[in-house]
Amino acid sequence: MSIRTRLLLYGVLLVLCVPFVFPTWWMITSSFKPNAEIFSPSLWPSSWSLEPWRQVFTMQPFAQQYFNSAYIAVVVTLGTLVVASMAGYAFARIRFRGQNVLFLLVLTGLLIPSEVTIVPLFRILNSLGLVDTHWPLILVPMLGPSSVLATFIMRQFFITLPGELEEAARMDGLGRPAIFRRIALPLARPALGAVAIFTFLHSWNLYLEPVVYISSRTKYTLPQALTQFTDAYQGQLWNVQLSAASMTAIPVLIVFVLAQRQFIEGLAHTGLKG
Repeated sequence: MSIRTRLLLYGVLLVLCVPFVFPTWWMITSSFKPNAEIFSPSLWPSSWSLEPWRQVFTMQPFAQQYFNSAYIAVVVTLGTLVVASMAGYAFARIRFRGQNVLFLLVLTGLLIPSEVTIVPLFRILNSLGLVDTHWPLILVPMLGPSSVLATFIMRQFFITLPGELEEAARMDGLGRPAIFRRIALPLARPALGAVAIFTFLHSWNLYLEPVVYISSRTKYTLPQALTQFTDAYQGQLWNVQLSAASMTAIPVLIVFVLAQRQFIEGLAHTGLKG
């Protein structure tokens, strides 16, 4: 492209990114404003204050809640990778009776909204004594629609692997578990990266399930905790909420920016690009 065309393209892209960048800019800058200035037309604080950021940790056990979200998201991501990779490999490379019917049955999990199953799941988990613990936030996503989507992505990737790889491995004396562990899984790194990113983000942003299952403040996750920053009259402390939201969103934005190439590459290898 010529320099003029390139400058025009960059100018158009710069204009198009404003609706996406502006909300993040407003959130971060407003977290340093006094509460009375939140809805002022100014895009820059008249006076910078770290008091809202300090109040985040004094009004709630925010550090504990941050840790809750972090470790739950990590455990869910690792568990989903294990379940989805094994299930995806089985559906893609192992032939058995009723395989396609079973896979279609698994895919129907994507068609059922989580709101439909939340009441029966609550009753089951309550009968097991798991309500007001983090187990529902770990087990339900690992076996729910997000895990079904991860299984589908892994299956699509494993289907593309040449059959000659498995034949050569069998000639070397490898069994099915060894082929999966030593050959298929290392080649599936792009797909595993894509699954890890969207699974982590889904768990990190989960809101409905924590509200239903968790009642103790020290066990809150971040989306649930963000709604609790109010004054004595239940008025919204917007600057404190925006400070907490900034601390919640910035690490996720950094991870996504650093890993977006791996994410796109993983989706491209599974035939889901575009």
